[in-house]
Amino acid sequence: MLQGFKDFITRGNVMDLAVGVIIGAAFGKIVDALVNSVLMPAIAKLVGEPKFDNFLAFGDIKFGVLLTAIVNFLLIALAVYFALVLPMNKLAERQAAKAGLVEEPEAVDPQLELLAQIRDELKANRGA
Repeated sequence: MLQGFKDFITRGNVMDLAVGVIIGAAFGKIVDALVNSVLMPAIAKLVGEPKFDNFLAFGDIKFGVLLTAIVNFLLIALAVYFALVLPMNKLAERQAAKAGLVEEPEAVDPQLELLAQIRDELKANRGA
């Protein structure tokens, strides 16, 4: 039982996941700072309020709170995409190019190619 646990823990993907969670938690503070200290104040200058909590409020029903959460989510998603995903994809492309790994274009199904030719012929005959 202990050997199985040791194998599970030392497996590469578990360690990668653990590092990812730790780095993600640390990076979350950077993203929060970006959203709360840079992006939301910029939106506040444009809109006039730093939060939308009182927007469309009808007594206890406050649609603005939901709107604030949606805006925060979108800003966080944009920040993560441009700060993490896009650079990592570019880095992976460069490493693949250095290693000589080039994706081959997917082969076209001959039946689909024939159907496309028939479609093009029908369009040409209809126009003539």
